[in-house]
Amino acid sequence: MHEKDPLFQPIKIGTRTSPNRFAINAMECCDSDEKGNPGPKTYRRYANHFESGCGVIVLEAITVGYESRGRLNQLSIMPHNLKPLEKFTAEMKSINKDALFLWQLTHSGEISHPDFSKRVTVKPLPGFGGELLQEDDIKKIQDQFVLSAKIAHDAGADGVDFKVCHGYLGSQLTRPYNDRKWKYGGSFENRTRFAYECYERIMKEINDPDFIVGSKVSIWEGFPGGQGSAGPDSPIMDISESLELCKGLEARGAKFIIVSAGSPSITLALSQPDRNIPRDVYTHFTFQKAVNDAVKPETAVIGSAYSVLNNGNNKLVTRNKEENTLVYWGNRNVREGVCDMIAIGRQSLADSHIPRKLLEGKEDEIKWCTACDNCIEFLIRQKNVGCATRDKEYTLALKAIREAEGALKAKRT
Repeated sequence: MHEKDPLFQPIKIGTRTSPNRFAINAMECCDSDEKGNPGPKTYRRYANHFESGCGVIVLEAITVGYESRGRLNQLSIMPHNLKPLEKFTAEMKSINKDALFLWQLTHSGEISHPDFSKRVTVKPLPGFGGELLQEDDIKKIQDQFVLSAKIAHDAGADGVDFKVCHGYLGSQLTRPYNDRKWKYGGSFENRTRFAYECYERIMKEINDPDFIVGSKVSIWEGFPGGQGSAGPDSPIMDISESLELCKGLEARGAKFIIVSAGSPSITLALSQPDRNIPRDVYTHFTFQKAVNDAVKPETAVIGSAYSVLNNGNNKLVTRNKEENTLVYWGNRNVREGVCDMIAIGRQSLADSHIPRKLLEGKEDEIKWCTACDNCIEFLIRQKNVGCATRDKEYTLALKAIREAEGALKAKRT
């Protein structure tokens, strides 16, 4: 790996500059304190990321409100969180002032956990459902997003990722399935109204040209009526609306688009390619190229789903191992205009120090993600999330969780 390779070239994102083309994806890890502030494990994880050499670090999904959320110990961004988040940001930037720190703002909507929050929906989806949102509810949620973006700005974040992916509220509103006859459903104009109005209000409220706003978008959710489908009940892929959405966000100030796919609670192996059927990594490449062709050259397109590639120890066939790695495809895709940057998600939990180790000639020391998805098991169980393969603390934690569950089942029988 050479410092002149595409992945090590700087890139402008809005008025700011990322020193390289490596980004860390938003990875929820369920380790906030009881008030939604960063806990000790949160500090440890992000300190590690800021030491990694990655040019962009995206803070995991931070909820704009506590009444509807997906995780029990989820980071939150409300007025009472401002001072703790300010302290957290200052400490991270003291480690590496050059990395751009973007915060992913989210509302869980129909995938809010009913055990500790209220599940709400724009149109009941079988298997999910929830209390039907009305227009006044949407306006209150918009107020939360705008306030949260202001808090992020005041706390020292470099920008926000307004989440329109992975089955969260932004996706629920924009997908064709939302054909309900109301201000925020039916036509494409209505379904994009929520996101567009939030963008316009955030830009007006913050009014700082150096503050970066963008979105992570699921280009295709992979189920009938999902984002990127041909109609409210159609399983046919048609990503034209998703591309129009990206262009619409860009027109309202988006400086980056993080390209993703799937809805993890429905199509997990699409959102993060499964190691046993990894071919959807190519689907992600296709979506990245489509978005890069659709938006303006100055809009940074950040691709994801690269973790499954690791150092070539994957089940993708018809390729030589050395031309089947995360680094190979990252360099090639940046060079060929497929995307402008690559984001690592699961790999960041295994080892986020890829750029630093590559530049130091320590590639053999990289702890590659095996795509075992034990990290997802932690998330589903509402437990602190880490890499059970590469970190002994989490290996033991997962073992204890499974043993306790086994003992409970045995007691019941």
